[in-house]
Amino acid sequence: MHATSFHLAVTFTLALAFGIAGAVQLVAPGYVRRAYRRWDLRPQLHRVMGALQLLAACFLVFPNTRLWGVILAGLLNFLAVVILLKNDEYGWAIPGLAAQIALVAGMLATA
Repeated sequence: MHATSFHLAVTFTLALAFGIAGAVQLVAPGYVRRAYRRWDLRPQLHRVMGALQLLAACFLVFPNTRLWGVILAGLLNFLAVVILLKNDEYGWAIPGLAAQIALVAGMLATA
């Protein structure tokens, strides 16, 4: 079975979102560093998260690694949503939950 155009479009949109998020994490503007401090996370964790998000984005783009991209993106997204919910950032968790659901299309695009 071949992936539908819809599934591929959602997957590429997710790859773009993870790529942008990863770049923002790596650049670490002030609001990112303040959020990590406020949430009592290690100061350099944003670099690890950014690199992993960029890796997930790259994996999502290519059919041979798309399944790994879905798995990595799902894990990173799950952790981000848990951190947001733990810190009462409910409004920011909603897009993360939507992305988690959208990863199902990424899974279907691997078929």
